Amino acid sequence: MITCDTLGKLHQSNKVKIKIGIIEDHADFRKSLSFLLSSTGEFTIAWAVESAEKALKVKDEVSIILLDINLPSMSGIQAIPFLKSSFPGSRIIMLTILEDDENIFNAIRQGADGYLLKKSDPFRIMEAIRQVNEGGGVLTPSVAKQVLNHFKSNTNPVEAEYHLTLREKEVLGLVVNGISTERIASTLYLSEETVRNHIRHIYEKLQVHTRAQAVAKALRERLT
Repeated sequence: MITCDTLGKLHQSNKVKIKIGIIEDHADFRKSLSFLLSSTGEFTIAWAVESAEKALKVKDEVSIILLDINLPSMSGIQAIPFLKSSFPGSRIIMLTILEDDENIFNAIRQGADGYLLKKSDPFRIMEAIRQVNEGGGVLTPSVAKQVLNHFKSNTNPVEAEYHLTLREKEVLGLVVNGISTERIASTLYLSEETVRNHIRHIYEKLQVHTRAQAVAKALRERLT
């Protein structure tokens, strides 16, 4: 469980606070996570509820939704499309104890923008929120390894031509490696806006909507 011991080390920021919604049925973890994030001065907790049904009744818009999978009644994965519809401007990060292939891939297919384990270091969770808020996608290293191993074991990858340019393939390769938009821009000596345009074109050509979906498709079809 996240504790308050790390609060003295937390990063302070003068930027506009990132507005967060939390869906977590474990009361202690929900309260601990809410207190941790709100104490940094970088995030604000708009709401924290114990079920997807309660979240769908909330009117406050948020930038990031932290979503558990094991929830009463509707599961987190089942809730993703409803949350996307109710909060169209929000990005969803799964925050769960589950790390099996089925839950990981189902969450990505439904449109999750990230997948983290609750045992992740608090600083990793905060960095993931920043990355996803900036349009990136995140996977816990162990989850990313599972995704990679799963697709490596596919001996009959789907062959398709998406007409990606050399630059788009280069950007996609960095995206697959978990590199943020800012770092991609620095690595390729491009502006962040140019990188965002490349990523948007990649999404259009691959017919995906999130970075996690792009990574999964790139690995499955060996596009990089």
